[in-house]
Amino acid sequence: MKHLLLIAAAVLISATHSQAFDANRAMTLLKAQVAFGPRVPNSPEADSCREFLVRELSFWCDTTWIQPFSYTSADQGVTLKLYNIVGQFNPKAPDRVMLCGHWDSRPFADRDPDSTKRHLGLPAANDGAGSIAILLEIARQLHLKPVSFGVDIVLFDGEDFGREGVSEDYLIGSKHFANTQPIPRPRYGVLLDLISEKDLRIPYEMHSYMYARPIVEKVWASAEKTKSMSFVREPGQAVLDDHIPFLEKGIPVIDLIDFDYKYWHTLEDTPDKCSPYSMGEVGRTVLEVLTSETFQ
Repeated sequence: MKHLLLIAAAVLISATHSQAFDANRAMTLLKAQVAFGPRVPNSPEADSCREFLVRELSFWCDTTWIQPFSYTSADQGVTLKLYNIVGQFNPKAPDRVMLCGHWDSRPFADRDPDSTKRHLGLPAANDGAGSIAILLEIARQLHLKPVSFGVDIVLFDGEDFGREGVSEDYLIGSKHFANTQPIPRPRYGVLLDLISEKDLRIPYEMHSYMYARPIVEKVWASAEKTKSMSFVREPGQAVLDDHIPFLEKGIPVIDLIDFDYKYWHTLEDTPDKCSPYSMGEVGRTVLEVLTSETFQ
């Protein structure tokens, strides 16, 4: 019943028409996702959340669709039914920007302090739901204030399935999407991950800085313009994340991530660790990138 009430609240808020990024609405959408339970592949919780995300994107995007596919993990001996979710604005426009994040939850809390609970799926509030909530609110803003070029909002499945040390079972959805390229090649992309926590601090992710520095500079300039203090001009870690399959194909996709999160891959990754203020800083920055963009 609790998750139904949260979903109803999110849908009700969807009917409003604020003209600026609504961080409180984004927080409601975060809580709505977590209320389904762990969004682990092959689970009814994931099925229900997927329906919710598709419906929410459909409110705002010009077209919304699902990319279903299967993946067999040799390590875990299971076949997954996975679903990348895509919402598009101006789907026929030649110039495009991709915004993305992962919507799945990790199936085991392998870093939880309580070893008896490490087999449980994660609530994944910051590690998934927060990024998706920001993207959903950005979609609403693009509906209210359209841009002239194409924008693809892509929610990847299966990012966090693998055991530590088994790299092939990570980034499943983004690898499939990059390999099949079901949308026109974007001019660039921005990935959101672990960016809704309290005390947010986003340094340069070093793969992004090395291989897509002009996009990093574009985003940090927008953060400064919107006075979003969570973005800091200093080097961070090089992270294996959903931008890597695109960088490998020469598509400049950068990762906005605060990897210094003490509740990462634990059962304490819950909504109370997240902040509308942090989500607002990221959301306003990404919207500034889009609204100030002029393709030549």
